[in-house]
Amino acid sequence: MRRASPSAALPGPLLAEPKAWQTIKSLLPYLLAWKGRVVVALACLICAKIANVAVPLIFKDIIDTLGMPADKAMLLVPLGLVGAYGVLRFSTSLFTELRELIFARVTQRAVRTISLQVFEHLHALSLRFHLERQTGGLTRDIERGTRAIGSLISYTLYSILPTLVEISLVLGILFVKYDISFVLITVATLIVYITLTITITNWRTHLRREANELDSAANSRAIDSLLNYETVKYFNNEAYEARRYDGQMSKWEAAQVKSQMSLSFLNLSQALVISIGVALMMWRATAGVAAGSMTVGDIVLVNAFLIQLYIPLNFLGVLYREIRQSLTDIERMFTLMHQNREVQDSPDAQALPAGSCAVAFEHVSFSYEPKRQILFDVDFVIPAGKTVAVVGHSGSGKSTLARLLYRFYDVATDAAMGGIRINGSDIRQLTQSSLRAAIGIVPQDTVLFNDTIHYNIQYGRPGASEAEVIAASRAAQLHEFIARLPDGYQTRVGERGLKLSGGEKQRVAIARALLKNPPIMIFDEATSALDSKTEQAIQGQLDQAAIGRTTLVIAHRLSTVMNADEILVLDQGRIVERGNHRGLLESNGAYAQMWALQQQEEEDLSETETLDSRKMDSNAEQVA
Repeated sequence: MRRASPSAALPGPLLAEPKAWQTIKSLLPYLLAWKGRVVVALACLICAKIANVAVPLIFKDIIDTLGMPADKAMLLVPLGLVGAYGVLRFSTSLFTELRELIFARVTQRAVRTISLQVFEHLHALSLRFHLERQTGGLTRDIERGTRAIGSLISYTLYSILPTLVEISLVLGILFVKYDISFVLITVATLIVYITLTITITNWRTHLRREANELDSAANSRAIDSLLNYETVKYFNNEAYEARRYDGQMSKWEAAQVKSQMSLSFLNLSQALVISIGVALMMWRATAGVAAGSMTVGDIVLVNAFLIQLYIPLNFLGVLYREIRQSLTDIERMFTLMHQNREVQDSPDAQALPAGSCAVAFEHVSFSYEPKRQILFDVDFVIPAGKTVAVVGHSGSGKSTLARLLYRFYDVATDAAMGGIRINGSDIRQLTQSSLRAAIGIVPQDTVLFNDTIHYNIQYGRPGASEAEVIAASRAAQLHEFIARLPDGYQTRVGERGLKLSGGEKQRVAIARALLKNPPIMIFDEATSALDSKTEQAIQGQLDQAAIGRTTLVIAHRLSTVMNADEILVLDQGRIVERGNHRGLLESNGAYAQMWALQQQEEEDLSETETLDSRKMDSNAEQVA
């Protein structure tokens, strides 16, 4: 009859799924790293269940002993059975707590290790992946996945596995001590109960999945709206954002209600099956007592066994559902870990040697999407210690050059499509870490960490001293502004640096890049958010910072690139002109037209400011 035990039937439909096996297979190495603790924890689990099953046996003997003559009962019960009963009760708790204590480090270390690996892997993925993902949904997947690891281990080791061990022990005792009908009723009840639970839970799974997807969508929408708080305010769209969020939450509410209704149906079905099984077992036990084949202690024993079996089974539906959900959540997190790295180091990648660097773009063509090419046969060289500027209209592909140099994307692997070289080495053959360590950038759109100004500047070189941070701040014309703040360098900049103005954020970015002190520098519209006076002051510092460094300047404002050794004019992904400032003006081509247009715009702006100033003076005289 032991073969009829349903213990193997419980996880069958679940583990029959290839994805479930794959998820468990991916998780096992993190647990087996602690083989000793796992073995000891399982031993404690078995000891706890043996003690738990022995308690009703001792209790049966106590009941039967009380039917003996008073003198013998008073001697045997207090001295023997009651003591054993107390020891077994305590042993159950002792081994249970020892199991949890021993296995706690295994669970938490697995969660910690996997979380770190996911975090590192996400940073290793390409920019394309992060631009296409929603941050809210991504963080929720990671949060659910790490939480699910602890839940899965807890449910299997602390609930399912102990229940299976206990079922096996109880069925064995019933088979040895009593009529076969007790085993048959127990097995039949368990099979019906488990089959019903798994069937209904599988039916409910899509409801839970739908609710989780809607929850992730609502969370993504909320985070996206909060990240764009200022934009919402600018356009007075608080009510619109609230309606969009509430619309998503209403769908989640409907899915949750359906899920709860199906859960109630499951609970009622389970209660019905258990009630029928308990009634049949008690009927057989009562009939045995009446026939004289069983004692009162036997009926107490059977009842105690039923309680021990069916109480944990009451939660079987919840446990099975949670295990399925945990496997799904872990699977989604492992899917992130298995996400292909679009940009990765080649097996024979070499570190970029320290020292000055010469950069060469050799016939580079590139597209983010197959249907839209961005760069066409771009070919130029930045000699070591020289400055090359790239100018052009918005959308011409200027910033793409910086992204390719950083290897946020790779150009086509076909050598005929060209490549990017530093000191003659293809950057695809260099380690990404050494490559990016050699480049500093002041981006057009500066995003800061929600921390202090000091932290954001020091981020350029985390080991930099206080004096070096202040020196970089001075070079970026930022120190005097920081000195006027009540908290100085410890002033927090807020989410994405929103407490600072655009110019202040850009100066932090400049200070951060100067502090890094790399041999290659990229200025991507580095002064676009600054006023003219501050721009002139910082431009001098940038020119000084570029001395001795290989510098790529990406600019829209031509006045910032006049001193570049070479200027490239990019138009729709192609280099249409190249030369120095004077030579390009004399050629009277695209650069000269852009220069004339910007000069006219500056003159118009100057005239407008002059007229406004005169009107203000006139109004002041009339008031006087």
